[in-house]
Amino acid sequence: MAATPPNAVPVAYQGGTGAVPVWLNKGDNSWQMIAATLVGLQSVPGLVILYGSIVKKKWAVNSAFMALYAFAAVVICWVAWAYKMSFGDELLPFWGKAGPALGQKFLIKQAALPKTTHYHDKGDVETPEVMPWYPMATMVWFQCMFAGITVIILGGSVLGRMNFKAWMMFVPLWLTFSYTVGAFSLWGGGFLFHWGVMDYSGGYVIHLSSGIAGFTTAYWVGPRSKSDRERFPPNNVLLMLAGAGLLWMGWAGFNGGDPYSANTDSSMAVLNTNICAATSLLVWTWLDVIFFNKPSVIGAVQGMITGLVCITPGAGLVQGWAAIAMGVMSGSVPWFSMMILDKRWKIFSSIDDTLGVFHTHAVAGLLGGILTGLFAEPQLCSLFLPVTNSRGGVYGGSGGVQILKQLVGGSFVIGWNLVVTSVICIVIGVLIPLRMPEHDLLIGDDAVHGEEAYALWGDGEKYDSTKHQGELYSEDTSRPTHSSTGATQVV
Repeated sequence: MAATPPNAVPVAYQGGTGAVPVWLNKGDNSWQMIAATLVGLQSVPGLVILYGSIVKKKWAVNSAFMALYAFAAVVICWVAWAYKMSFGDELLPFWGKAGPALGQKFLIKQAALPKTTHYHDKGDVETPEVMPWYPMATMVWFQCMFAGITVIILGGSVLGRMNFKAWMMFVPLWLTFSYTVGAFSLWGGGFLFHWGVMDYSGGYVIHLSSGIAGFTTAYWVGPRSKSDRERFPPNNVLLMLAGAGLLWMGWAGFNGGDPYSANTDSSMAVLNTNICAATSLLVWTWLDVIFFNKPSVIGAVQGMITGLVCITPGAGLVQGWAAIAMGVMSGSVPWFSMMILDKRWKIFSSIDDTLGVFHTHAVAGLLGGILTGLFAEPQLCSLFLPVTNSRGGVYGGSGGVQILKQLVGGSFVIGWNLVVTSVICIVIGVLIPLRMPEHDLLIGDDAVHGEEAYALWGDGEKYDSTKHQGELYSEDTSRPTHSSTGATQVV
């Protein structure tokens, strides 16, 4: 039988062509696209479900839609200008030059992060430019998923009262002036990247920034209504667990995708992620049982999240025993800040952080960054980091300096987000109220969107104050209105 002539094979499958260039590694490209999809599933539907379920039922639609809208808005802003601000040519030591990532000439060429070449003090190359074996389109989409989930996490601090129109303005502004700075500084070739600050997969870029920015935004927006702050029970605990499960399993792409390759370091990152998350969940639950005699499901979810956040800056840089140690710390330190300090420090009681994002993301993210500086293993560091001979404090040598670097990097992210987020909120507040009007706060979803998650007054019947005035607060009057004193209750 005669051999099939080469030109009979569609060009999409021919090696060395535009569709399959010689530099393309199909395995790496496949894993990176899968990892991006896993991270995307953490947001849509993961956090959409979690947010819509963990809040009071009158805010289910609004909370879920804030997450969904933010995801869509980030995608468009990212490809229009924000990607190159995060991973393009340098404008400032902490910021890249804005530009679109839309044309095929840019998107089908080999992925490259142009400012990541690292030099020795004498000027010779220490580590070459980051150039994964797949197209720029894959890199743009993968990084877009990180940007999207960061803004959604931030939104958890202001659920149940932020004016949706203000949120529509806030998302592109914060992405542009805050997220891109952290991403370029720590990942894209900025000054913290070249100084050697370790942030494997976003403990600082994503979690510390969203936690600080969320807390700051909550200050400027103001608190929920008095009745919502006093009692804010989840409307569907089982559905909340489904969203939490998507978040946990999706973290395999979150941390496993950041070596930009399907390699041994990626495998280490995925395993460490699950070790730390499981340990943290158990520790948080044990603390709830020891101090409150109640194993809280919400508490277990919070412990899971703090474990995932804490391991993120060091996922592929630490050994398994260190992941367990980090899980013990992430299950206890944020628990202490949320359950003890939150009730004793005036600043926490005066600023209404709806889902406790400050504790679960800012505290856990900074903790993870510092512990990474302590536990980062030299051989694992050499597989990923641009600065040779990097190591954590327990391994001696320059490890003690690494902890200082981690503290400085965290301080920069905190300071930038405090200032820039405040400026963004002030500017938006001049143009449009940041907080919903009292009438909308009283009613919730039906007033804001004309939709509701559950038909409480009949088969799809819309709310009518002349008919349902007595039923409006049925969810509040069925139980005492005092704050919960049981195990973990952040909502």
